[in-house]
Amino acid sequence: MTQTSPAAASQATRSLREPDLRTPIIQVSDLQKTYQTARGALNLFQGLNLQVEAGEMVALVGQSGAGKSTLLHILGALDAPSAGTVYCASTNVANLSTRQAAAFRNREIGYVWQFHYLLPEFTALENVAMPLLARGTNRREATQVAANWLREVGLDDRSDHRPGELSGGEQQRVALARALVNNPRLLLADEPTGDLDEITAGRVFELIERLHRSHGLTSILVTHNLDLAARCTRALRLEGGRLSPLAARPKAAFIPDDLE
Repeated sequence: MTQTSPAAASQATRSLREPDLRTPIIQVSDLQKTYQTARGALNLFQGLNLQVEAGEMVALVGQSGAGKSTLLHILGALDAPSAGTVYCASTNVANLSTRQAAAFRNREIGYVWQFHYLLPEFTALENVAMPLLARGTNRREATQVAANWLREVGLDDRSDHRPGELSGGEQQRVALARALVNNPRLLLADEPTGDLDEITAGRVFELIERLHRSHGLTSILVTHNLDLAARCTRALRLEGGRLSPLAARPKAAFIPDDLE
């Protein structure tokens, strides 16, 4: 009888996974983040609260400097809160050691940045396989899983290309495949279309939407694009250290031709 490795089994069942709807995947209570500056303490968050249910796609909008990226970093165990509780994927991320945080990110979090941060000396296939190799997956299996992900984002014919040989949209699709290759439960995307032209940005967002649905993800996206934010399950504005629902954008009024 042929045995299937844990990683291969995970890959085989990836698209069949349903979100666990029993408990919120993110529960943030009274979050505070304080930075010490030359002018004194800067309180970025003022008792911020956030609950995200499994399967949601949530957009975060707000002015530059409001703390959107910092919030993603805290949720993804890349930064620590000054006070409050932060549960992400059933884990109190504020209590993780550096080593535990790294293991948590590799296991539970897929992260996509505004810039792709692909390693320029490696091919697209090698870049996507990196998180699997870091987890200890053997090279042959990591390469196979990475190839499957490149096929899923429509880049199987670019697997041997290095980042400098790819367009901006292709680079970001490779970055998305790399973020999801370990089968995380949560996708955190920080302005994933911010460096792309309008048409390419729309195509990348459509890909994120499709992967979000087909792989049972929970996704939080920072964006300045209100049109893309409106396509998410819900949109929240970060302002003054707190989150509030983003009001729906009013539809443009109809103007008869003879009045234009």
